[in-house]
Amino acid sequence: MSQVARCGWVNLSKPDYVQYHDEEWGVPVYDDAIFFEFLILESAQAGLSWYTILQRREGYRKAFCSFDPKMIAEFDQSKVEELMQDSGIIRNRAKIESAINNARRFIEVQNEFGSFSDYVWRFVDGKPIVNSAQGELPPATTKESDALAKDLKKRGFKFLGSTTVYAFMQACGLVDDHSHDCFKKVST
Repeated sequence: MSQVARCGWVNLSKPDYVQYHDEEWGVPVYDDAIFFEFLILESAQAGLSWYTILQRREGYRKAFCSFDPKMIAEFDQSKVEELMQDSGIIRNRAKIESAINNARRFIEVQNEFGSFSDYVWRFVDGKPIVNSAQGELPPATTKESDALAKDLKKRGFKFLGSTTVYAFMQACGLVDDHSHDCFKKVST
């Protein structure tokens, strides 16, 4: 039985990591709920490995009301203190406070553009960017991630610099950075 080709970063000994790669990473997202989940998770990842966050995804789902931005936007300082004691998430005050702030900013973007999806897809002209570099690691940032990060910052979002935003874009399928031999790669 032959092994299917996957991106080199996938640790095949971790079934949840393989499942994430095979079923989610790089699949174009149009659902605001999924976009918001990845904004929270990617900003929590800053300085950590994605697998660290992936292992805590259910903890984040419980702690952050199934990633409901309207509920999170109502969190107060006592909720921050409660979350600081939650071992199911990364207990970093700045990241927790940024999640609450980002929920509020997310709602503002929805109100302005009709949906976060409509807003974010503008940065890639409405269709995924399919990168075709062979044998190279994807970039850490691009002009598109720079532009999106700059606009998010202008709108008051936190913990979403260009590198984090590029990881968000990859995760949500705004960019296809699957390796050229990966079974998930979209042909160019």
